[in-house]
Amino acid sequence: MGLIDDLKGKAQGLIHGNEQAIKDGITKAGDFVDTKTGGKYAGHVDKVQDGASKFVDKNDGTPDQPPASGQVPPVPPADRAP
Repeated sequence: MGLIDDLKGKAQGLIHGNEQAIKDGITKAGDFVDTKTGGKYAGHVDKVQDGASKFVDKNDGTPDQPPASGQVPPVPPADRAP
């Protein structure tokens, strides 16, 4: 399992049960950026907000695979010098 898969699994675990709070945070963060930039990037901010909200909706907190924290990484074979 790669780093991206591990991070995705952790994110899914954190989302479970906190969906509405996360969406509220996404909205507040986007509004903050809009106020600080005078709405100059409002279209881009809205796209990011939509994508993040869809990620929260799509991931119900049930990871596809268990997090890597409970797994032992494979040990590479030792080089055998003659």
